[in-house]
Amino acid sequence: MTLQIAYSPCPNDTFTFHALAHGLVPDAPALDVTFADIDITNGMAERGEFDVLKVSYAVLPWVLDDYTLLPCGGALGRGCGPLVLTREPGADLAGRTVAVPSERSTAYLLFRLWAAETVPGGVGEIVVMPFHEIMPAVRDGRVDAGLVIHEARFTYQNFGLHCLADMGEHWESTTGLPIPLGAIIAKRSLGETALRDLAASIRTSVRAAWDDPVASRAYVLENSQEMDPGVADQHIGLYVNEFTADLGEDGYAAIRGLLTRAAAEGLVPALKPEALRFGA
Repeated sequence: MTLQIAYSPCPNDTFTFHALAHGLVPDAPALDVTFADIDITNGMAERGEFDVLKVSYAVLPWVLDDYTLLPCGGALGRGCGPLVLTREPGADLAGRTVAVPSERSTAYLLFRLWAAETVPGGVGEIVVMPFHEIMPAVRDGRVDAGLVIHEARFTYQNFGLHCLADMGEHWESTTGLPIPLGAIIAKRSLGETALRDLAASIRTSVRAAWDDPVASRAYVLENSQEMDPGVADQHIGLYVNEFTADLGEDGYAAIRGLLTRAAAEGLVPALKPEALRFGA
């Protein structure tokens, strides 16, 4: 059986899935890979497209009837949260225009939870744009601020921008939990055995990447949109961690915490208590 899968061309995903995508995991299902940014894969999930998808945890309340959350392969962590960038340090965002990579993203939920506590009167217009366009838009004055993710943590100074706030620091200081960013989901219709085999294969792929990082190097760099190799290494080091191999108690607590808070603010529908359980 060949599974249709979509994940991003970012280094953490290509590093994680290299062995599996290249047939290097014994007895694993074959993959037909499509690369797409998270805003695209979120929409695919809502339309029920593809067997397996990398999506934002923020989209789970809309898709868990058809998909199950896999307990591995995704991105959670500490010290890796989205940043709010501005041209001037200490800028006031009240009523201001903010560019975001998606309104169905963990970054956006963390931003709205932060803004509800720290921006009196709230921010102004929200503009959705591809994440690689956000920093130039802030620099050029087309928007007042930008919410950035991924490798922008390491490169925003190159655009002459300032970090107004770190959404991850705010989240971790108020919850003590890791930051839930990207999830791996799979169609429930694949069946329990296939889903458990898939999860086991993803774990094996992650461990293979850790055991031999050089093996995935060419795949990572050829898909990383001309990213500097050093930045790619930082990206992998930040986003591929113990939670990628297994969500564990802290991982699930972080996901429940984010979606419960977001539902209380009216940002997402409320989840059923058992909705996050693998195979439920």
